[in-house]
Amino acid sequence: MYDKEIVLNLLENMIDATQKILYRNKNIHSVDDYLKDDNSLMLLDSLCMQLIAIGEAVKKIDKETDKKLLKAYSQIPWREVAGMRDILSHHYFDLNAEVVFEVTTEHMEGLQTVLKQIVEDIS
Repeated sequence: MYDKEIVLNLLENMIDATQKILYRNKNIHSVDDYLKDDNSLMLLDSLCMQLIAIGEAVKKIDKETDKKLLKAYSQIPWREVAGMRDILSHHYFDLNAEVVFEVTTEHMEGLQTVLKQIVEDIS
């Protein structure tokens, strides 16, 4: 069995991160919006930090639950979520803003919905 409080805390942190991404990204309409000036590049950096935090939390939840909890919610590609964390953390200078744009504009709401469902299911 796993420590439910640890897992719930990680899930809440992930939900907070998705909310930050959705809020900060609300005026982004194309990948070019990240690249137009220093402020937009700082936004891109901040989104990447939230994606790193989400990926790290996935790894910690998998470790805490022996990879059993998230596996039950297969509509999210958890391995890819964790893998994005690795790419952003270890290959930052190879950052692909188009991938960040796609992930943050097309997948955050779905991820947030599933995270909230997991919290509800294990609470």
